[in-house]
Order: sequence, then C-alpha cells, then structure tokens
Amino acid sequence: MKIAKSLKMQKRARNRIPGMTQLLSKRPDMFSSGAWPGYYSRAKGVEIWDLDGNRYIDMSLSGIGTCILGYADPDVNRAVKAAIDAGSMSTLNCPEEVELADLLCKLHPWAEMARFARTGGEAMAIAVRIARAYTGKDKIAFCGYHGWHDWYLAANLGTENALGEHLLTGLNPTGVPKGLTGTAIPFRYNHLEELQAIVEKNRKDIAAIIMEPIRNVQPQPGFLEGVRALADEIGAVFIIDEISAAFRMNSGGAHLVFGILPDVAVFSKALGNGYPIAAIIGKSQVMEAAQSTFISSTMWTERIGPAAALATIKKHKAVDAGKHLMAVGKQIQEGWTRLAKKNNLKIDIGGIPPLSHFSFEYDNALSMKALFVQLMLELGFLASNLFYAMYAHTEDHVRSYLEGVDKSFEKIARSIEHNDIDKKLIGEPSSIGFKRLA
Repeated sequence: MKIAKSLKMQKRARNRIPGMTQLLSKRPDMFSSGAWPGYYSRAKGVEIWDLDGNRYIDMSLSGIGTCILGYADPDVNRAVKAAIDAGSMSTLNCPEEVELADLLCKLHPWAEMARFARTGGEAMAIAVRIARAYTGKDKIAFCGYHGWHDWYLAANLGTENALGEHLLTGLNPTGVPKGLTGTAIPFRYNHLEELQAIVEKNRKDIAAIIMEPIRNVQPQPGFLEGVRALADEIGAVFIIDEISAAFRMNSGGAHLVFGILPDVAVFSKALGNGYPIAAIIGKSQVMEAAQSTFISSTMWTERIGPAAALATIKKHKAVDAGKHLMAVGKQIQEGWTRLAKKNNLKIDIGGIPPLSHFSFEYDNALSMKALFVQLMLELGFLASNLFYAMYAHTEDHVRSYLEGVDKSFEKIARSIEHNDIDKKLIGEPSSIGFKRLA
C-alpha cells in the first residue's frame, strides 16, 4: 500500500505545526509512524480515503468518538447546510441554541438551564468556573480524563504523575501557574475511600467533585451514590463529564442509565456528529452563577453547532442508535476474546462496548500494537487497539473486520514464536501517553 502523499504531508506538518497535529490522539506515532496514513481526503459512512486514494473501513476511533451516526451523515449535513444558507452568524442570536437548551433539559429532566461552547475541554473549564463561582471555593476533586486546561493539569504540579491513572501519562504541566498547586486532586474510579480521604482533608475548600459516569469498568454498587452523597455533605457541585460516554448507551447522558443525577453535566464529542458543539447543563441555582463571572466567547454564538446537535439528537432518538452501538460493541469485544483465545494471544479487554479497547499483555506490547495496525491497514482497515462504534457500522463491517483480526492475530502469534515482531514493522512501534516530537 502506497502512502507517499500522506507521508509527505506528515513531514510538512512536523515542520509547521508544533506537535504535528492539533490532537494528540490523531498523531501517527500513536498508531505506527511511517505506516499510518495520517491524513484523509474524504469520509462517508464508515469509509475513509487517504491522500493517496487508498480506501479504508474505519474500525478504529470514528473521528475520536465524534461521529456517532457515521461520517457525513446526510440528515445532519442537511441541517448544517440549511443553517449555512440561512446565515451561520449574524449580529443577532440564533434560535437553535434555545431549542437545543430545551431539548437537552427535556432529555435530562433534572437540568433546568444550559450554556454552550464548541469543544469539550473548554466546556469543562466553563463548568469548573461556574462551580467555583457558585461555591466561592477553589479546589476540585476529580476522577478520569477532563481535557487540557490549567485547572486539570494542575494535578501534576509538584507530583510525579498524578494524572497517570487518568487515561494519559507524561502530561507535563509546564506553563500551568505554580500557584494552582494543590487545587486539583485526583481519586480513582470505584475507590470511594480515596475521595473520602480528600474530603476529610479539604472539606471547606472543595468547589466541585468531577467524574466521568463510566469509562473502563462498571461502577461498583454504592460508588456513584457515595460520590453524590459526599458532594451533598460538603456543599460541592457534583459535575458529570459526559464528553466521552454520552449517546453511546442511550439518547442522552450515561448517568441516566445508572440513575445518578448530578448538579451539572458536560457534553461534546458525539453531540454534533463531528460538528463543533459542547453543552453545559445543570440546575438553575448553580448555572445562574455563570452571570456572576465572565464567561463569554464570540464563536459560541454561531449557528452550525446547535443545528448539527439538534439533528444528531433527533436522529439518534428516532433510530435508537444507543441500542445499535451497544450491540456492535459487544460483538467486537466478544470477537476479540474468541480470536485471541483461538490464536493463543494474551490480551486484556476493557471499556463500555461502544468505546472498546484491548491491550497486548506482553513486554513488547507497543511493537505488537504497531504490527496489528500495519497488518489491518494491508487488509483495508483503519484499526488500532480501540474501537469506537458508529451507527453506520453494519453486521457486514463487523464480520469482515473480525476476519481481518483473525488473520492479523495469527500472524502476530507466529511472530511471537519466531521472535521477529520488530523485524516485521514497516513503521515505528506505537507510542503511549504524551511525548515531545523531534
């Protein structure tokens, strides 16, 4: 497979863009630098064409989880094109943002008000600002991954790697004011005792308790309820980060599945099926605090994001996309389990079905991952050790993908026997976490 144009573009990008890409998760070295195409010319459904004209079935990250329905969904695109034709921006406000606020609060009856942004990271920063304004307190207890802003990276100030348990390792807080040291305190999912210890030590200073409703494992009985109770006990704002989980299991936030009602919930990624939109919804008494501090941005008032979100949610509900995503994800996880056993490979599988991942349980796991990526590319699949389901994924896609996994696992198993994994690589081993690109 020839990817000369894609590799040339990667070289240009390294010279012009610090870090090569805008998103760490899209850097070719996260897959296999030198083998991963990196750039696309067009995408439709679950198909992607790279700059060299190669066509792939995407069984990997699905636009990093944004395209919940599929690439270039016709219904969402129709709504976006209508918004563009009607004028995507003007001196006045678009009514779609009010309609979207109504719809999100209808989907989440505990919520009464909404604010909007265009990315998940900034939406989380808004939620944190609101919580601090509402409580008059500074510290944040959190669990999980919540973006790149100062409030979050402050957890790594003066520590070895406090965020290492929260999706990414090696996140250097260079540039984050040292005065924020001690303001962001992590606890692990299903470890209520860690949060209890944080509360005991910082009871009068905690503005918010923030967590994802679910990521890799199911909540243990009483965990989510315990977090909610601790927030109530100390008067902290309980914020659920739904940026990754929302719309995977149902039409709305995953917290609804578990029956846990927060004070604030934050959405992005799948909300607009690839178009930039983020939402912060919450109880009115908390949300009104946004008026006591300055939270304002010009591009939050454009029309395309809200129009895309309205169309995405309406279609998601109409087709019961969450049910399909769960079914497809379960088939993938079951397939990985069965094919690893068949080929005598040791892998560990995790994540909710629509956001599935596996890891090779070997010392040279990053080389094995790169070889898997390479072998699947040769078969016409964009594939890694992660699979994010889209509504556009069909039974045929799953079947042909698992046939490819079987062939690739067989070759990897053979390379383990011959101890020649690295010799088979066209590109470099996969990277993990954050590292500076030379």
